[in-house]
Amino acid sequence: MIENEIFRALADPTRRAIFEKLALGQMNASALREGIEISQPAMSQHLAVLRSAGLVREHREGRFVNYEVDPKGLALIAQWLAKYRAYWPARMEALEGLLKDMDQ
Repeated sequence: MIENEIFRALADPTRRAIFEKLALGQMNASALREGIEISQPAMSQHLAVLRSAGLVREHREGRFVNYEVDPKGLALIAQWLAKYRAYWPARMEALEGLLKDMDQ
């Protein structure tokens, strides 16, 4: 199941930080390393995991490789979350009722 790979990839805080930087726009590995204390080989490994999960894609421009968020991976996350979206309004209403009861 691809969702397992996505959540496994995002379970690592470094990969989440990389993914969040890429959400701002495409970057190469050197730009991604700015502000993150990891080596170039570690960055390559994290990017490989994100690519394997379908969250990041790469494209070459000359000798440089740029990375960006893959919208298909985001769509899979959105589909997974949509299954649970109906659950939250009822839970929020119950919480609101509980908080009102506690105030009285």
